[in-house]
Amino acid sequence: MNTLAIFLGAIGAPQVILIVIIVLLLFGGKKIPELMKGLGGGVKEFKNAMKDDEPKNSKKEEENKE
Repeated sequence: MNTLAIFLGAIGAPQVILIVIIVLLLFGGKKIPELMKGLGGGVKEFKNAMKDDEPKNSKKEEENKE
């Protein structure tokens, strides 16, 4: 647990800025919005799938109770 705290404590503002600059250089300014759009769509789809799965589970639980 101490190792994790040390690692997380070592990341500061200069390191985050450096990471952002490297990402911008690798992907370019035009590609990043497309990547974020795809990531957002994936998260949205995952949440919808989780919502669709919940009613099925609750129906099964209700049937088991009866």
